[in-house]
Amino acid sequence: MNIITLTTDIGQQDYLVGAIKGQILSQNNSFNIVDITHYLSSTNYPQAAYICSNAFKHYPPKTFHIIILNFFDAPITHLLIAKHNHQYIVCPDNGILTLIAGEKPKEIAKIALQDQHNLLSITALIARAIGYITQNGSLVMPKEESHINIIEKYPLRPTIGSDWMEGQILYIDNFENVVVNITKEEFYLHCRDRAFNILFARNEKIEVISNNYASISEGEKLAYFNSAGYLEIAINKGNMAGLFGLQSYHDRMLKTGDVVQNKWFYHTVKIFFED
Repeated sequence: MNIITLTTDIGQQDYLVGAIKGQILSQNNSFNIVDITHYLSSTNYPQAAYICSNAFKHYPPKTFHIIILNFFDAPITHLLIAKHNHQYIVCPDNGILTLIAGEKPKEIAKIALQDQHNLLSITALIARAIGYITQNGSLVMPKEESHINIIEKYPLRPTIGSDWMEGQILYIDNFENVVVNITKEEFYLHCRDRAFNILFARNEKIEVISNNYASISEGEKLAYFNSAGYLEIAINKGNMAGLFGLQSYHDRMLKTGDVVQNKWFYHTVKIFFED
């Protein structure tokens, strides 16, 4: 029984998610369909990649991951199916594939779109492609290309100096905890047992890494490494992002500016190490 995950930016306010699941089950009613989220930001690709990559790695081999993200931002002529880490990723050719994988997968096929101009006509084609692969065991379908050029985008890496690091705010969760694109491995590689200050929102700072919320009092700030291995800053029973004006950095910010109603928004977190 194949597992198929759905990750989209279309929400769950209407019939679309249910209709897509019906299309998939019509190909094979033994498929096991799992929802990851239907509330991706259609403009914040690094955030979408963070969610997808850290969810996908927990699924078994031969899982299919369907990503519906900003399908109609530009004319869409094809989709991609890639095999990565023994799983399949089905997504638009807009850079999200390499953002998730961290590289260009070696096995990629293109699904050409001809008369498919609306979402359900496209997802019906995706369902047929998955049905073909599960029946034939081949990634490449007839008349499709196995070696193609694709749009490649890659995750932003933190900026690193001899005694400092600067990371971008990658994601803000429902509790307004703030995830920064600095991994545990990167932090300790450059920390080398030195004292440090994590600085954000002008003069705010955190000087220790906590294990969890139980190690601090209610209302205090903390920094820790989350389940995905990324630096996260938060307030115990508080709203870190809202209180300190922290926002993730993405293209829309560049267009609208960083000041809204006289409030500054901060997109980076800096760490200074002391010898």
